[in-house]
Amino acid sequence: MTRAVDPEGRAERFIALEEHESTHDRLVWGMRQNRDKAVAGVPEWEELREQASQIKEHTLTHLDQYLEQFEANATNLGAHVHWARDAEEHNAVVYEILQAHRVKSLIKSKSMLQEECGMTPYLQKRGIEVTESDLGERIQQLSDEPPSHIVVPAIHKLRSDVAALFAEKIGTDPKDSDPHSLTEAMRQNARPKFIAADAGMTGANFAVAETGGFVVCTNEGNADIGTSVPPLHVASIGIEKLIPRARDLGVFIRMLSRSALGSPITQYTSHFHGPRRGGELHVVLVDNTRSDRLGSPDFWHALKCIRCGACMNTCPVYRRGGGLSYGATYSGPIGVILDPGFDLSKYRELPFHSSLCGSCTEVCPVKIDISDQIYKWRPIVAAKGMLKLSKKVGMSALGMTLAHPAVFHAAESAAESALEHLPRFLPYNPLNPWGRHRDLPTVPKQTFRQWYLENRRKS
Repeated sequence: MTRAVDPEGRAERFIALEEHESTHDRLVWGMRQNRDKAVAGVPEWEELREQASQIKEHTLTHLDQYLEQFEANATNLGAHVHWARDAEEHNAVVYEILQAHRVKSLIKSKSMLQEECGMTPYLQKRGIEVTESDLGERIQQLSDEPPSHIVVPAIHKLRSDVAALFAEKIGTDPKDSDPHSLTEAMRQNARPKFIAADAGMTGANFAVAETGGFVVCTNEGNADIGTSVPPLHVASIGIEKLIPRARDLGVFIRMLSRSALGSPITQYTSHFHGPRRGGELHVVLVDNTRSDRLGSPDFWHALKCIRCGACMNTCPVYRRGGGLSYGATYSGPIGVILDPGFDLSKYRELPFHSSLCGSCTEVCPVKIDISDQIYKWRPIVAAKGMLKLSKKVGMSALGMTLAHPAVFHAAESAAESALEHLPRFLPYNPLNPWGRHRDLPTVPKQTFRQWYLENRRKS
């Protein structure tokens, strides 16, 4: 069995960094508040959610037809379309394209799919220099860390962290943590790499079957650099990114940035229809377990995701534990339902890294039943015999207690007495994670059941 990631331990280490934890919580919750304000300004928001959900569900239930239509139309526009069954095949296809063009340096914009496939280390091992053009992704690349958020990859870092990193990696002043100075320093450092790159790579937010084109949304314009300067453009697109018609874009473009950051639209919404004049365009359509998920009655709705990050911004577990605590490409609630589909053994603890409060489901712009899917992974983990021994024993004892009222009431009475008379160090010790971070509630003099029985007799 693959060694499981330890989200609890990772989160505990992040929470111990008090300034990082509090800043992360404030910034991420701020994006959720901005989202709420932006949504309040769109009276038809719920209608848009329903429409977006139906478009995605229709596309996914007719995906074979739309994929063939996209391939035909993209080819007619002059693009070369490739198919990749999994991450290994995706990386091999990309490398083969780059090798055929003798590419030694590559500039790429943010792509969670390429991150999912482990493409960058794959190419670097084969002698190709890869430079992230998104500022947050570049920070994470220099830190040798994965992104901690789908939209804002370095949200868990303080300005002082970035100042120290840039001082080490590109020779800036470690005492200068001004965001403008840091951004300008990276611009000056990275721009020569962008200009000299042999090829550019992007992902895609949406691919349109009707036209054979695709759309990349950024707030920095970095994708446009990678597609405008080098002669070769390679785009990695997950097969779930398809939508049927160009007119459908209007629904999703209105929702994407409002859900993510609270802004009306991304600063750059770039449309690509075939290669630019004198250039070459390759599109790699990637499955990588998506077909398996599409065949699952419980989890196929996760493929509707448009990667806005709204579920992460509202999640109390993500906000306080940080994105790196998940130990996976995708973090937050959406990660909890996606990651086990890639490797259940490795990510078996993630479905329990959730409060099941349901806020993620409420904010999802395409109405994915995220909290329900998180819950549905739990019995699967148990059925596969992957539960921790402590959790297995604890849940078994709790199940027996809750199933027998007499046992429950006896345990209730014992707990009341214990909490009242036990020395404080017993419930608040290193072996009790709950007691390490919070006080237990004061025991009331009378339980609801006692009150109910007493008053029912009187009536």
